[in-house]
This record gives sequence, C-alpha cells and structure tokens, in this order.
Amino acid sequence: MRAALFGLLLAASAAAPGFGQQSADTASLVADNVVFTSDTQQLSATGNVEILQDGVRLRAQSITYDGETDTLVVTGPIYITDRSNTLVAAEFAQLSGDLRDGVLKSARVVYARQLQLAAAEVRRTEGRYTQLYKTVVSSCHICESDPVPLWEIRSKRVVHDAKERQLYFSNATLRVMGLPVFYAPYLRLPDPTVKRANGFLVPELRSNGDLGVGLRTPYFFTLGDHADITLTPWLTTKGARTLEARYRQKFARGEIEINGAVTDDNASSLDTRSYLFADGTFAVGAGFTGKFDVELVSDPGYLLLYDYSDKDRLDSAISVERARRDEYIGAEVIHYKSLRDSENNRTLPTIVGDATYVKRFSPSYLGGIATLTAQAHGHYRRADTDPTNEGLSRDVVRVTTSAEWRRDWLWNNGMLLAAEGAVFIDGYKIRQPRPNPALAFDDTVEVTPYAALEWRWPMLRQGAKANHLLEPVVQLVVTKDNRDGIDNEDSLLVEFDEANIFEFSRFPGADRREQGSRLNIGMTYTRQAHAGWSLGLTVGRIFRDEDLGQFVNAPATATSSGLDGKSSDWLVAAQLKVGERFDLINRAIFDDEFSFARNEMRLGWTTDTYQLASTFAWLEADASEGRLIDTSEFAFEGAYRVSRHWTLLSELRYDFVDDRTTEAGFGISYQNECAKMDLSVSRRFTTSTSVSPTTDLNLSVQLAGFGARGIGGASFARQCNG
Repeated sequence: MRAALFGLLLAASAAAPGFGQQSADTASLVADNVVFTSDTQQLSATGNVEILQDGVRLRAQSITYDGETDTLVVTGPIYITDRSNTLVAAEFAQLSGDLRDGVLKSARVVYARQLQLAAAEVRRTEGRYTQLYKTVVSSCHICESDPVPLWEIRSKRVVHDAKERQLYFSNATLRVMGLPVFYAPYLRLPDPTVKRANGFLVPELRSNGDLGVGLRTPYFFTLGDHADITLTPWLTTKGARTLEARYRQKFARGEIEINGAVTDDNASSLDTRSYLFADGTFAVGAGFTGKFDVELVSDPGYLLLYDYSDKDRLDSAISVERARRDEYIGAEVIHYKSLRDSENNRTLPTIVGDATYVKRFSPSYLGGIATLTAQAHGHYRRADTDPTNEGLSRDVVRVTTSAEWRRDWLWNNGMLLAAEGAVFIDGYKIRQPRPNPALAFDDTVEVTPYAALEWRWPMLRQGAKANHLLEPVVQLVVTKDNRDGIDNEDSLLVEFDEANIFEFSRFPGADRREQGSRLNIGMTYTRQAHAGWSLGLTVGRIFRDEDLGQFVNAPATATSSGLDGKSSDWLVAAQLKVGERFDLINRAIFDDEFSFARNEMRLGWTTDTYQLASTFAWLEADASEGRLIDTSEFAFEGAYRVSRHWTLLSELRYDFVDDRTTEAGFGISYQNECAKMDLSVSRRFTTSTSVSPTTDLNLSVQLAGFGARGIGGASFARQCNG
C-alpha cells in the first residue's frame, strides 16, 4: 500500500526541483471506489481520486498499482501540486514505484507560477532528470481568443536537472509574436527557483554619439554561496573596446563590492582608460563599524562619457565609528580628487582627516542635558610654498573642544522656557601660512562663548475637520563681537533654513562661528486635516545688535544666504502633503521689498496613472560661493502609464539664465507578466574640455521565468476577454 502511494507522487517529483527523496509519511487516499486484491497485489482507485502526502496533492480519475511489477498507472486528467507552487497536468502517466522512472503523456509543467513547459511526452529517469519532448516554453498568459504568446521557446528536447535546478534546451528557437528571431543548438537556463546561477544576464544595446553602437552582454559567475563576479564585454562600432567587472562578497562580519572597467578607444589620447569604485562595511568589534570607499579614474571625462557616474569630485575614504544612546566616536580620512576644469588638485585640500568624540549626559546640579565634544581636524595640500599662491599651499591642523548645555522649564499654561549655554575652543596649527603678513595669522587659539534664553508657546486647537498647531518662538543669543582673522575654508557655503533658525551659529564649520548678540524669532503653523492632508508653514528672521559683516567674504560685496545685514532676510518655508501621493515643499528667502535671494521648490506627485517629480531653484549671484551670475534651473522627471502594459518616461533640465536645455531624455517601457522592454534616448548638452554634448540610446529586453527574480505584478498581467 505504501509503495503504491509513493508512486502516486512521481509526477510531482518531475516538476518539483529536488523531489527525488521518498517520504515516510503516511499518505491520505480519497476516492469514490477503492479495491485491493491481495492475490495479485493490485490496488485500484476510481472516481474523483485525491491523494495528499507531505504537502503534495494529486487528483486523477483512476489509479492502479501493480505490486508484482511495481508499476503505477494513472489516468487523467491528472493534476499535481506541491508546496513550492509547482503544478503538473497530464492525461496519462505510467510510473515505477521507486519514483526513478516514468512517462507522462500530454503533460504541462508550471514552475513557481511563472514558467510553463508543455510537452507531448515527459520522461523521468534516475530520480533526478526530467526529459520533455517536443516542448513549448513560455511564462506568458495564453488566451483562447489569442493563443500566440508574446514570446516562447520551442525545443526538440528539454532536460530539467532537479539537483542543479537547470533547464537544458536542444535545438531551441525563440519566437516573438509567433515569428522566429533566434536559434541556438544548445541553451542552458536556470529554473525559477534559482536565485544565483552562472549565465548571461539581460543584454543592453546602447548607442552613443561619441562611441557608436555597442551591445553590453553581462555574464554572471557564482563564486560559492557568498561571492560573485559579473564580467561585461562591450564593443562599439567606432572601435571602443571595454570590459566591465563587478565583484561582490559577503563575510561573517561585513561585505565588499568592487566595480570597474578598462577601455581602449579613440575618444582620448590615453592608450587605456579605466575606473575603479570599491566600498565595504565591516564590524570591527566593541560595537565599532569600519567602512572604506575607493574612487579612482584615469581621466576626467571617462565616467560621464561611459555613463558610470556623474560625479565631478571623487572621494576615497576610510572610517570607523560607533554610535550609542549618549556617546559617539568616529574617525575618518578622505582623499579628494577634483575632475572639474576650474579646480587645481595641487591647491585643493586633497587629504582631509577628522576624529570626533561626543558625550551627552545630565548634570546632577544643573539638570537639563549637557554635551561634551572633542574634535581633531587636518587637511593637506600638495602644493609647496609659493608667493603667488597667496596661501593656497597651506596645511592646517585644528583641535576643537566644546561644552553645551540646555534645560527646559514647562509652565502650567503650556509655555516653555529654556536656558542654553555653550563654549567652543578652536586651536590652529598652520604650516606654510600666507606669505603676505597683512593676510597671515599665526598659530592661534580662539574661544567663542554663547548664552541664550528661549521662549516658545505651542497652542493646539482641535476642530471637527482639522487640528491646528501654532507655535511662536523667540530666542535671545549673547556672544562676543569679534574673532581673529582665521582663513575660512570649511564654512564657505552658508544656509539659512528652518532647521537652523535657533542655532548658535549658522556656519557649517569651525573656521567661522557666528558673532554678535541677536534675537532669533520664528513661528510655525501646522494644519492636520482629518481628510488626510496637512499644511505646514515656518516663518523666521534674525535681528542683530549690530552688523559685523561676517557673512560677506571678500571679494564679494553681498551674499545670497540672506543672513547679512543688521536684520536678515525673511525665511518662509511651506509644505503641503496629501497622504502619500502628493508632496510640495517651497523655501524662499527675500527682503522687505520682496527681492528674492533664494527660492527653491520641490514637487512630488504619484497616482496609479502617473508619477511626477520636479524641482526649481533660483539662486542670486554670490562670488563667495563661486557663482558669478544668477542661477535659475528647472528639473523634471515623469512617468505616465498609458495603458496596462505601456509607460512613457521623460526627464528635462532647463537653464533659464542661459535660456537653454542642459539635459533631456525620453523613454518608453513595455511590461507584462512575462517580459519587460525599456527603450530610452537622452542627450546631454553641456560641454567641457573633457566631454562634449552627446546623445545616448539604450535598449534592454528581459524575459521572466528564468531565475527567481520576477519582473511583473498583477497589474501588468495579461487579461483574456470572455
């Protein structure tokens, strides 16, 4: 009896990868009629036969087991499913009782609800190999009204290796919409249960105005369970020969990834062009995490031309850090290399190092929260002392210590009063100072104290349609009015936004710390509608005791930060959010005459039909930030789902000052349950000494059903009429 029930599961073993081992679990048999003859050792079951054993379910019209010949005959229609979502359907099956041999007629196998194999005959051998003859393979839905799938592979024979989980095709022809487009005498593909396997990945056809037309054909190699490498050769019609490589490996305590390429082309004077990007993360013990990042390139135009990266400054770094609830320890060394035409790597700080320790605690006598910080910083330039450099060869070491404290008092009416204090001590050691004594300063120690009182009153009103929160804030800050003429190297780009209205200093670094007594005022308003949308508004301004001119750097006479003067410009920031679909943020800085120094907007809008993301930025000319003319740019990215399967994509970047487009692109994507096609064309209009304007065209096609990665969902599935 048990042998017969084991035999009933043979068809499932032909479909389920690795199903070659027999289970000793008892099977359940249900049928309209069951007859067992002890003399002939025959068991017969007829009428709505159903067997369940070890997660495998078999349904058939009749089953007959012959104990003397150890054979099993199943009459269909036969349907077999298992716990791995594999389905077998057949009209007739004759199997051996040990699951190692058998034949199924007019069979269809569906792997992981993705890949379908229909065959005139299926033969099982050695408990491992399933051979399918006169086979049609596809992952597309087939409709009665339109029986031709988008793609299919017709093969004289397909062999499925259950142990290796591979499909081997003999004399295979790929058909698209019924037309043969590719023939291979031999083809090997992974079945849908495989997550990683050696083989070709999705190819990509690319056309570039400078490089010509080329086909990128990546090949994936597995190196054990925890490492892999992908090699991608790329040849173009204009003679460019490239080999790309990606190596990945996971360790017990970390992981690394290395990307690189080597190229021989006619687009530069170099014999060989190359790049290497590598990064990794490791747990180094005692709660510390170590990271490294390497970025190397042979010449400035290589990354952008070959679409590897649009970075124009490379940073290679190594760091270690540990973050706990009340403590942070970190150290980092960075090597910078600029690819910009306007920058000289000899006079830029190319090696920068930082070490930081932060400790937070609650003082027993003062109450509140205290924070102690110690930081060491250094940067090195390759240039030697040169009177013409005016200090551009200086090397600097800075040690900073600080102590900060804050305590809040809450009144019965909801008002909040806070007292704050801080002192920053910055010590400088200068090598190769400015040769001009009038501009130079000696090694120095700078002490900057701060004291502040802050008042705020959050007021909440709960309504039938929405909740309203209004919070005015006033902060008085007292500090000294002077600071030694330390060269400013880490605080050139100053921001004035809703996050730093009530900070002691709005300078991002330590070479500049905000001076002078001042009154910071602000107000926030939030409306949270019960219908699911919210509106937030922040207004802020700064009033100073006197104008110290600290936000104006020579040779500039004005700054676009909005912070200069006895009173700052107005800061107004607003956000409108409607559920998870719509988000609009705008931040503006303007004076009393509504003359804007900055205005930045970001919009995100997502529906079932389209996606939209756009930004607009207006920045006033600011020589201290290296911006000699006004900047006004608009950027847009969008996707519109025309139908169930077709999506249009576009992108645009426009410069209103120069009245020209800097980047533009258009794409079209087709996707259903069995295939995905992406076609895009883009043009870069910008130019430099290393790159020229060029147009890129990319085409990639991916078929579903091979390997575990899916490409579609229910919304992309083909629907049959009727």
